[in-house]
Amino acid sequence: MSSNSQGLGKAEVRLKWDPSPWNQPPHHLDIIAATYSADAPYGRPVYVVHFDSRSPDGTINMSRHSQTGQGFGYVEVMTLELDRLAPSFARVVVGVAIHQNNGPKTFGDISNAGVLVVEGYRELLKDDFAQFAGSTAATVAEFTRDTSAAWEFHQMVRGFDSDPVVFTAEMGNAPQR
Repeated sequence: MSSNSQGLGKAEVRLKWDPSPWNQPPHHLDIIAATYSADAPYGRPVYVVHFDSRSPDGTINMSRHSQTGQGFGYVEVMTLELDRLAPSFARVVVGVAIHQNNGPKTFGDISNAGVLVVEGYRELLKDDFAQFAGSTAATVAEFTRDTSAAWEFHQMVRGFDSDPVVFTAEMGNAPQR
């Protein structure tokens, strides 16, 4: 959570993974963000941002995308300009999904996978998906507006067993208790 009274302004979600072995189809992971309205913070997403898309107002976008994991360090980056989101939004959930085009894959099948959430130079979350080795998707972060309209960060590391399309519909559901 932010220690400054104005809340979070701009956050970045970074994703890394090692490419698949040379004789295997590529591993393709994606960062996905879903926005929720103040009227239905646990309802259906107003819109979803992932590779090859951005939010209608440009506040959430992919500045870096990889379909193979090739590159140095974090090969996929999503920027969230929370302070520019319209007041009608109360919640943004961010997750990571593995494409299942070349047969079933889980985080346990992907080597050196990791996610990092930062605000400027401040690390908010770092995770390697080890606790979700059997999952095909996971939420990692939840950003919510508090009563003063400031954005707050919450770790929301939960595993899912669904493809990217189904994941976008269920990632913002309230956790089962």
